[in-house]
Amino acid sequence: MTNQRRIPLDADGMPARKAEGPPEEPSGCECPRLAKEEWDGVESDWSDLTFVRLMTNAVMGVPVGYEGTRKALRKTAEALGATVPVDAMLLNGAGRFRRPVMLEVEGAAEGKGIVRPGGVAFSRLFEAPWGELPKVAERTRKEASAKYGREPDDVWVWYLTCRHCSKERNFETLILVHYRETPE
Repeated sequence: MTNQRRIPLDADGMPARKAEGPPEEPSGCECPRLAKEEWDGVESDWSDLTFVRLMTNAVMGVPVGYEGTRKALRKTAEALGATVPVDAMLLNGAGRFRRPVMLEVEGAAEGKGIVRPGGVAFSRLFEAPWGELPKVAERTRKEASAKYGREPDDVWVWYLTCRHCSKERNFETLILVHYRETPE
């Protein structure tokens, strides 16, 4: 099984930028740049992951009030005595009018909003400009279904760009297809 990769987040829940690497992003942007060979087509073990989960509103599948949800996830983690690691994942689930959003945490006791998904996730890294996200998510779901011989339990989206750099980076997005039970 491939080693798990995670994107670091800063104290405000924004993806943290590495000190060395690609050119500086526009002002206000701290979005990560992922190496395709490290993320594209990778299977990750989720047996030890814990998330705090909340729901956010969406309009035709587009999250609304995302910053507020991100802050609420951090407050929920704190209230449950959990810490948000520097390399925390921030995932968005499916839904036209309500969408789950999960933030990775450590040291969380059982409680409302705590999710321990287990299993594995298969990831694909795409450039997904407006209108392309549903297509690449469906293509990834079909690819994983063929690879593992069954439909996935969940499909998660990790937006890798912000409003400052999305257009310049052509809306880079990580799609994660999750299987609760490890495929054989």
